[in-house]
Amino acid sequence: MAHTDTDEPTRRDFLYVATGAFAAVGGAAAIWPLIDQMNPDASMLALATVEVDISAIEVGQSITVMWQGKPVFIRRRTEEEIEMAKAVPVDILPDPIARNENITGEVPATDENRAAEGKEEWLVMVGICTHLGCIPKGQKVGDAQGDFGGWFCPCHGSHYDTAGRIRKGPAPMNLAVPVYSFLSDDRIQLG
Repeated sequence: MAHTDTDEPTRRDFLYVATGAFAAVGGAAAIWPLIDQMNPDASMLALATVEVDISAIEVGQSITVMWQGKPVFIRRRTEEEIEMAKAVPVDILPDPIARNENITGEVPATDENRAAEGKEEWLVMVGICTHLGCIPKGQKVGDAQGDFGGWFCPCHGSHYDTAGRIRKGPAPMNLAVPVYSFLSDDRIQLG
């Protein structure tokens, strides 16, 4: 009797299928570590967003928190500091762009475009000088620095105002405003 394609599978057919399946599973198991290593590790995922309790910050005080390996300044500004920032015409600023990642496009560096709407007393900025990456001074209570009452980078003499805008010195840009949101009146989420 001759064998045809309609005959039942043989032991050889089973071995071909089993060997192919075993090779596919083994190949996937060998490749998985290479694919998985491209995912961010747990420490980076933890830094993607950070919640900050701001309930203890008094008017006129600042704190510095670390986010994505960078210092972030969070300041609760006084009415005087807000008024000083609002009084500055944008056309006299060395960098007229807001540098606010919460707003799309290149908007003017007004105080309103540097703070969250309805929460103008809070100023949130990446605390890295835009000249050579130093950390400006001015975060301690009653320690406003520079010629404009904000922050001062002593390394090369960059002066920032009460809205974190460059006013004098070699820094080419305003301090960056990172992505952040208010989760409540007492909590901010960075990232």
